[in-house]
Amino acid sequence: MYELFRHLRPKQLAYEQLPILLLALTIAELFYKFHSFLLETGAFLATWYAIGALYAALKSVLAPARVDASDTPR
Repeated sequence: MYELFRHLRPKQLAYEQLPILLLALTIAELFYKFHSFLLETGAFLATWYAIGALYAALKSVLAPARVDASDTPR
């Protein structure tokens, strides 16, 4: 968690990770009834990870690759 906050800018946290976190939290609250804090927390974290991975995959497929000016040959 520390690394997440350390490496991402506040804008990325607010616009990308917060909605993913809230979606995972909602799914966990509605569907995970394991009667064990440890199991429900683990399932929530796994859900958060899976939704984040899905978002990253969709973002890389749907967003065009950015061409940096320093990458162009001279």
